[in-house]
Amino acid sequence: MILALAIKSLRNRKFTAALSVLAIALAVLLLLGVERMRQESRAGFAATISGTDLVVGARSSPLHLLLAAVFHIGNATNNLRWESYRAIAARPGVAWTIPLSLGDSHRGFRVLGTTVDYFAHFRYARARPLVLAQGRAFEHARDAVLGAEVARALKYQLADAIVIAHGAGDVSFMLHEQHPFTVSGILAPTGTPVDRTVHIPLQGLDAVHEDAAEHADPLAAIINADRGTEAGEAFAPREITAFLIGLTSRAGALSLQRAVNEYGGEPLTAVLPGIALQELWELTRAVEKTLFAISVLVVVVGLAGMLVALLTGLSERRREMAVLRSLGARPAQVFALILGEAGCLTALGLALGVALLYAGLLAAQPWIESRLGLFIALSAPSAYELGLLLLVGVAGLVIGLIPAWRCYRYSLTDGMTIRV
Repeated sequence: MILALAIKSLRNRKFTAALSVLAIALAVLLLLGVERMRQESRAGFAATISGTDLVVGARSSPLHLLLAAVFHIGNATNNLRWESYRAIAARPGVAWTIPLSLGDSHRGFRVLGTTVDYFAHFRYARARPLVLAQGRAFEHARDAVLGAEVARALKYQLADAIVIAHGAGDVSFMLHEQHPFTVSGILAPTGTPVDRTVHIPLQGLDAVHEDAAEHADPLAAIINADRGTEAGEAFAPREITAFLIGLTSRAGALSLQRAVNEYGGEPLTAVLPGIALQELWELTRAVEKTLFAISVLVVVVGLAGMLVALLTGLSERRREMAVLRSLGARPAQVFALILGEAGCLTALGLALGVALLYAGLLAAQPWIESRLGLFIALSAPSAYELGLLLLVGVAGLVIGLIPAWRCYRYSLTDGMTIRV
């Protein structure tokens, strides 16, 4: 009965109630949105690479190397020689390796030069393998396998021709139009940077760069005349950007990392992906706390707006309360009525905030994935998010105690003698 009366009372003040609900909903949207982005960004980074024990590249900071080689964020400081790659790949305990060569792009998407071992050994999201939705992997030097987002955004099909360009990102310095590649396969979506990558054989990538060098220097054509370009031929590029290592036993990861860091052939850095990611979380922890604090402040402002609306309305409703008292309503019932109104406003704000969150995620999911590289899953609220919602709900009821207590203290005589 009290709840029904509270709902009817709010209907009589639709505009004020709607503003209070909207303020709480927007606050909840911001609070849950920041938390969802934090959770999904961490999960997305962690899911990008699975089963890789070491990432090796030229000497640089571990975090910079991991971001450039695996997440395609930024650029590597330098390349490493193919001879160094072969020497480390031949060490005891190394089960498999995947060479990576970056630095080119195609219409804003990164181009990755690699080998067929990439499709055999690369894992993501708890050891899930890459799956070809269409076509096949590399068979020739001019083949290209597209990530799902590349194919979707650029509307490519199998057998389409693509031209890569020197330079990463939206700015390309030189188009390699004389060496087009043919789409041989399209990968299934992974929710990782793989979706936004054009994969081509190292042979084809090296041939493109050699041809560009030969145009600049005719002597290069003579020097490189005996180098094969078909995917099945013996091939050895001069340099690569980095390579991934899988070990027969993870117990040997630290010893191999030490050996790579002390490698005498050239200065190299070996990165343990999990430790590098922890370094990344430490760097972003202050930003996460700041965003969370801002979200909490917005929630406080939203609840304060509800408090102001309820308190402001009390002066106009004192006669209403007096009438209820005269009809037999007890002070405790009047108290429960005001508290029920606060509870209804808070509950409606929470529900609308959650609805706006999922509607926003559904609408912005493609843009976030293509622009920010984050796959935001439309999953049910986590236990932590439910805890936040519960805290906001309790805070709304606590805020409602203030006007409820004031209304409780109004006497029948005080209400009936107000001048209007």
